[in-house]
Amino acid sequence: MINGIMEEDNLAKSKIEANETHSKSLLETTSESKGTNSRIIFEEFTDERTLVSYDVFGNKQMKIKVLEVSDENPPSKWKFGDRVKVCKILVTIKHLTSQEIEEGEFDIEAIERELAEKRHYTSTNRWIPTIDIKNGYVVGSRHTTLISDASALDYIVF
Repeated sequence: MINGIMEEDNLAKSKIEANETHSKSLLETTSESKGTNSRIIFEEFTDERTLVSYDVFGNKQMKIKVLEVSDENPPSKWKFGDRVKVCKILVTIKHLTSQEIEEGEFDIEAIERELAEKRHYTSTNRWIPTIDIKNGYVVGSRHTTLISDASALDYIVF
């Protein structure tokens, strides 16, 4: 009986450790994860255009870097696949006309709570598929889902 409980504890600990290492590997850029080798494998290559999104008028360009992910296990993994819950992001907005760059760090979890408190709803989906995170950056098609609450509270004007 005690042996079975110890095995379950060890299994739970190993699952938590595996999840933490997987989360850390998602946040590493290619240059951080490997040595200073300048050559890159084709599978690791990420086109910069996939990581960038533009505003409606094409005057601004946005890039989002994931700073922190939650160690929470995703619900319905069999249905939605491997996903991580993003907690903190670094948003970089470049004004294409003046080449001015703005950067801001956002705690999406806190913004989500604030919006739910003030307006009694929230629209952020912080669960991002792991295939949509490349070298620590979120693919441009997922930007709107991550910054929707920050935009609603006028923290980000894009």
